[in-house]
Amino acid sequence: MRPTAAGNTLKSARKKPRSVLAALFGALAPLLAALTLLAPPAAARTEAVPTATLAEVTGFGTNPSNLQMYVYVPAAVTAHPAVVVAVHYCGGSGPAMYSGTEYASLADQLGFIVVYPSVTRASKCFDVSSPQALHRDGGSDPVGIKSMVDWVKSTYSADPGRVFALGISSGAMMTNVLLGDYPDVFAAGAAFAGVPFGCFATTDGSEWNTACANGTVIQTPQQWGDLVRAADPGYTGPRPRMQLWHGTADDTLRYPNFGEEIKQWTNVQGIGQTPAATDSPATGWTRARYGAIGDQAPVEAISLQGVTHNLYTYGMGARVLTFFGLSGGGTTPPPPTGPCKVTVTTSAWNTGLTASVTIANTGTSTLDGWQLGFTLPTGQTITNGWGATYTPASGTVTATNASYDGTIAPNASVTIGYQANHTGNSAAPTAYTLNGTACAVG
Repeated sequence: MRPTAAGNTLKSARKKPRSVLAALFGALAPLLAALTLLAPPAAARTEAVPTATLAEVTGFGTNPSNLQMYVYVPAAVTAHPAVVVAVHYCGGSGPAMYSGTEYASLADQLGFIVVYPSVTRASKCFDVSSPQALHRDGGSDPVGIKSMVDWVKSTYSADPGRVFALGISSGAMMTNVLLGDYPDVFAAGAAFAGVPFGCFATTDGSEWNTACANGTVIQTPQQWGDLVRAADPGYTGPRPRMQLWHGTADDTLRYPNFGEEIKQWTNVQGIGQTPAATDSPATGWTRARYGAIGDQAPVEAISLQGVTHNLYTYGMGARVLTFFGLSGGGTTPPPPTGPCKVTVTTSAWNTGLTASVTIANTGTSTLDGWQLGFTLPTGQTITNGWGATYTPASGTVTATNASYDGTIAPNASVTIGYQANHTGNSAAPTAYTLNGTACAVG
């Protein structure tokens, strides 16, 4: 029985929607294919974290000691961003390091990513002692931290040439370890109140090394350098730069460790033990730069007079980023000048010089007793002076008023001076403080 005309009409009607859909799909297929090609890989979409907030990342890679990974990605993260690893102190955590330091707010300004490793063992201290920790890919905490860095580099196409580490106390010791274990990963580090790489080494499972903590482990620069080189014996490339901070009154990781760190990292860099430049960027601070005089010297060491183990304060982070080269270049802006101005004239000959220093009170209050602080260029030594007592004779000098010129009224001035020997640099100091406050120079 043949179908009726009505039946044919019904079949034809049923076919039309399918034909229309086929046509639509044929038109959309090329567009969908193009969109698929333009979309980011699924892994990148699923692994990225929320911006402008501290986020925990799990499953980031090899992690033998079960560290936690926290990361801060600024809302305005740059293309191929730098990575800063901020390592906490004993008893701390990644979130505590995030809330207690300024690196997240600096990341907001400069667009880099901050990684905050966090210890899960009971002590909340990083492993800087075990044989596993002191060798590249040996196991323990350094391996987990490197995995965190690798995750950020992969997920955000971070710049492999701009990966940095910094830390406080246990984190400072880990900073030393990271730069030793992975010299090809980290471009520079900053260690606040730490000890040299390998100084805390133990073989009995203990996390604490009393001899090192007390500053009694003393070695030659070559011996310290050899410990670093042994961590990755096949490495022959450039070594990370190091910035070191320590308080002279540190009674937890005592001050001699600061000098041992300087020995170690200058030897690793292949530079001498004599600073290329010294200055006093803040009251009570002595900064020595080794191997160069600029903001990114191979080694920079900052000693804080009378400061204990808890030395970290806000504002230091900006100086760290200047050393890392992340703050746009140039020296960190000096503090605002106080109500004083210093004018200097010098007269030099082949091995000596005289300097005349005029101190003007540009404020509204009378100065009754004063101390003028400045740093002599390397190679200069004061042999005699007038109008003040000068101590010490070289380096960072304090000039204390004489009995007859200790009072300076508003808009008045006094002139002092000194004679000095030099070894080729006869320039005048470039910065002065009066009673701890920076003065204008002109």
